[in-house]
Amino acid sequence: MHGCIQTNLNSSSHIAPYSATYGRTPVKTLLLAADGGKSLVGTTLRIGGWVKTGREAGAGAFAFLEINDGSCFDSLQVMVTKEVGEAVGGLKKLVPTGTCVLIEGLLADTPEGTKQAVELKATAVLHLGPCEAAVYPMAKKKQSMEFLREKAHLRSRTNTIGAVARIRNALSFATHSFFQENGFLYVHTPIITASDCEGAGEMFQVTTLLAKKEGKEQQQEQQQPPSAEQLQQLREQVSAQGGAVKDAKAAAAADKADAGLAAASKAAVEQLLALKKQLAEAEEAALWVGGIKRIPGGEVDYSTDFFGRPAFLTVSGQLQGEYYACGLSSVYTFGPTFRAENSHTSRHLAEFWMIEPEIAFCNLEDDMRCAEDYVRYCCRFVLERCMPDLQFIAKMIDPKAIERLQHVANSNFARCSYTEGIELLQKAVVEGRKFEDMDVHWGIDLATEHERYLAEEVFKQPVIVYNYPKDIKAFYMRLNDDGKTVAAMDVLVPKVGELIGGSQREDRVEVLESRMAEMGVSVDEAYMDLRRFGSVPHSGFGLGFERLIMFATGIDNIRDVIPFPRWPGNVAF
Repeated sequence: MHGCIQTNLNSSSHIAPYSATYGRTPVKTLLLAADGGKSLVGTTLRIGGWVKTGREAGAGAFAFLEINDGSCFDSLQVMVTKEVGEAVGGLKKLVPTGTCVLIEGLLADTPEGTKQAVELKATAVLHLGPCEAAVYPMAKKKQSMEFLREKAHLRSRTNTIGAVARIRNALSFATHSFFQENGFLYVHTPIITASDCEGAGEMFQVTTLLAKKEGKEQQQEQQQPPSAEQLQQLREQVSAQGGAVKDAKAAAAADKADAGLAAASKAAVEQLLALKKQLAEAEEAALWVGGIKRIPGGEVDYSTDFFGRPAFLTVSGQLQGEYYACGLSSVYTFGPTFRAENSHTSRHLAEFWMIEPEIAFCNLEDDMRCAEDYVRYCCRFVLERCMPDLQFIAKMIDPKAIERLQHVANSNFARCSYTEGIELLQKAVVEGRKFEDMDVHWGIDLATEHERYLAEEVFKQPVIVYNYPKDIKAFYMRLNDDGKTVAAMDVLVPKVGELIGGSQREDRVEVLESRMAEMGVSVDEAYMDLRRFGSVPHSGFGLGFERLIMFATGIDNIRDVIPFPRWPGNVAF
């Protein structure tokens, strides 16, 4: 059943290119064709996938299987007769949900009024991967998203997660298409870094010191490190012996003819050297705490670590993106980022994907337009490519998902300064609107509820808020002429709130140095070199990819829009 299967079908143009050995035709080739697959009626095909639902009919004379291979949302109906089923142990082996099959058959028209235009009438079962219904955890009934997270290795077979996976794939493709079509270069920025782009201080550390720790701990158990009192005693002994050496040398110098005094002086020096060696060894041993060496101040000694300095998993590719933009003009990164934030909310992950373009000769207005065009492009793309998935999402998850995507795809984004946004929120509070955080004043960092209110209730469309107070934004954002705000922007969308955060970067070296001193931060000299050697006005933004998927699907928990979510206490699969 698992060996090489010879193919001899009427046509091979519909066969998946790298399933040629098995002659498998993807389900989408039939169901997503303009004619619903009718052009291949009468053709012998092979369909491979997993049984969504199966049922025997005609008093056991035949069975209907709904086969899904993940290539599209819908499943293809396959009719298997009792005679065909007997070759693999009977129809009961084929009908359980989760069973994997490769079935050869003749594509036929379905009766008038049937949902699908075609079905497969099986002539042979070429592969059977049995699935015992009694123990298979992915039952046909609807299951909670929490349960599905516990079965992440199987949840891609469900309608919801399968739809999300295809939407995620489409948005990934759209991302690369948009930037490539607009002249950007895709830059691979490092995952391991020594810098904290966000200044959050919540980073995963990368080290090999722990691998060496166990052996050192065993050694320490056999030889207990000296205590502070023992070190002090050794230092006092060294000091006292130093005085003894001084006296012995003075005595020997006063009576050079006395060989005994010379020998005593030499012995005193040797004893001092031995004590100093003992003290040095004791001080070295005392630096090892829990199997890891410290420097005298108590901090970890990274000189023997893999990189010779502290290293972390990146929280952003922006820094390296800026480096390349300031030589290649328009670049973007798209990759995983990490945050060691002990958060269990529905909006946070420890590992997530970021899209971060950086553009030379670009001011804030250009940056906002790029962000708007990108989001609209993604919305149009997913509407064109994933409508069956979106229709399921609208039916089962969020009735407004398609309407929201269509609205964004066809709307110009509103613009609103931070100051105007605060005034709108204050007006809402006066008129009785309740927020969890009612202390709305100029200078606050907008909460998600504030952002969603502006997007969903005031503007009723995506809105870009710009020119934020400098005190709530990063040091690298360009200071505006008013001295109070920076050229920063956030794209706020219904359902999510902030989708994109970006800014024009500070390209004036003197102003950047002043801002760094004001905020008490320091950066690598390489970052300053960009401003010293051929400085250029440049801007960029960052988009959390999972939030874009949440926006598109209406799914509330970010853990359900990434294949294998990571959060505090969970690194399964």
